[in-house]
Amino acid sequence: MRLLISGGGTAGHINPAIAIAKTALAREQGSEALFVGTPNGMEQRLVPREGFEIRSINVMGLRRRLTLENLKVAANYFTSINDAGKIIDDFKPDVVVGTGGYVCAPVVKAAFRRKIPTLIHEQNVFPGLAIKMLAKRATVTAVSFPETRSMMRAKNIVVTGNPLRPDLFDKVDTDALRASLGFDERPVVLVFGGSLGAEHINDALLAMLKAGGLGFNLIAATGEKHYEGFVAALGEAPSGVKILPYIHNMNEIFALADLVVCRAGAITVSELGALGKASVLIPSPYVAHNHQEYNARYLEKNGAARVLLESELSGESLRAAIKSAVGDPAALKKMRECSAKIGIRDACSSIWAQLVKITL
Repeated sequence: MRLLISGGGTAGHINPAIAIAKTALAREQGSEALFVGTPNGMEQRLVPREGFEIRSINVMGLRRRLTLENLKVAANYFTSINDAGKIIDDFKPDVVVGTGGYVCAPVVKAAFRRKIPTLIHEQNVFPGLAIKMLAKRATVTAVSFPETRSMMRAKNIVVTGNPLRPDLFDKVDTDALRASLGFDERPVVLVFGGSLGAEHINDALLAMLKAGGLGFNLIAATGEKHYEGFVAALGEAPSGVKILPYIHNMNEIFALADLVVCRAGAITVSELGALGKASVLIPSPYVAHNHQEYNARYLEKNGAARVLLESELSGESLRAAIKSAVGDPAALKKMRECSAKIGIRDACSSIWAQLVKITL
């Protein structure tokens, strides 16, 4: 199978695209995947690192307020459809895949014109503008959460879940890991604010640690740029507390954690469900359409998480949210069960099945 794949802007769009490509190469011998992105997008770094070729088209995102700049964006958009069409004509794909971000719109539109089968994938509960626009004509619209069905008009919509990295499900010796971290038998709480860290979460975490008397083990990632300042402000970490700039073995730490406190990005909440983890979610208020709160509320509504808004966040509220979870073993067990119930572990297989179906 020959796949032309486009998605960019953030790792949340790019990593699922890479996972889909890897699945195709693993499932069908002789498959090829070519990516299309913007010249300066994050995809230019992430895609080649995984061994895939990427070509570029010049396309800009629509401004969210009335401005003359949008006239330039519109003109550029039609040019980018033609540019994407030239890549399609050269590569001759069996299917075109779009995983979100404004770069995927002209690529999928060019595929529509050529009557090439298309599959688009939405990672979040609340669909992005590009996916909503394309769903009316795409051969298949794959979504990660059932609630998304009611938020868009689609020709053919299928719930597949989010493609997740395979190492997430590796077996972990949690007893040995607990011992290596110097943790006792109390519950383990994992706190992180994304790959770069989150200043407001760090501030609340610092206040909570300074107040003392946790009653649980804690491992936290501050983000590289926040680490030195955080450690200097904290001083010596209390017993049972491990502060890191970044967690490289996240699959192992996830396995150990009894409760996860984090943002509510699409991949993160999908990982929590796939692993059956209880969580306290602090959705970022700085993202388009407040989509992280939609993700967090979906887990909360299904009993898998508790939501703590950043506007409510403090050392005291963070401690209270954690204590209410780990201090009630029956409630924590119920959260884990609810999380596992809505989790989807086989998204790559489901998406592959759809690709095979539409290219027969």
